[in-house]
Amino acid sequence: MPTTPALRVSPRYARSVPLLACPFCREMFAEDEDNKCPVCGVPLVAQHTLPLSDDALNEDGLPRQPEWDLLPATFLGRGRGALALLSVLGRRLGWAWGGGIAWFVMVPTVLSRRTIMHMRGARVAVSFLAAVPGLTAALILLRSHPGAHGLVSFHFTWEPGIYLTLALSLVAVGFGFFFGGRVDDIKVRRGTSAGQMVH
Repeated sequence: MPTTPALRVSPRYARSVPLLACPFCREMFAEDEDNKCPVCGVPLVAQHTLPLSDDALNEDGLPRQPEWDLLPATFLGRGRGALALLSVLGRRLGWAWGGGIAWFVMVPTVLSRRTIMHMRGARVAVSFLAAVPGLTAALILLRSHPGAHGLVSFHFTWEPGIYLTLALSLVAVGFGFFFGGRVDDIKVRRGTSAGQMVH
């Protein structure tokens, strides 16, 4: 009995078409279809140049939490700016060893935290670093008692810098405890139509 020869079908792949998208409503169009969104009236841009939309970021079905939003590198609120300033001032006092290293490490530790949750997560580390110079100064003051050795008596005098270190350290520890602020008090800028014409 004759057999019918099998047909060979070569696979066909869809040609990639550059897409344009509305930066406001994210509606997509072919490159030769239009240059303005017919709904929003906003000029279309290349789809790959747009950041991920909230729908793409919320693929698990849960809304994106604002405490995980990336803040600008220049953001100085929620104790970030104050702690950076205090650590720079502490370094200017000329401490070496433990105190100086703690002030030095505190600067990148604070400035590298750019979300509220990362700031809150660094509270213990920042508070510990802030406490080291103060504890160092306190131990020096407590162990510096007047005394005598044979016929020689001695006493210690300190410049204001050691007392300023204590004060800066205490203030920095206070800011460290509340680094990042509260999560129930966040200004949300996402989801507005600022700069766009709404029809």
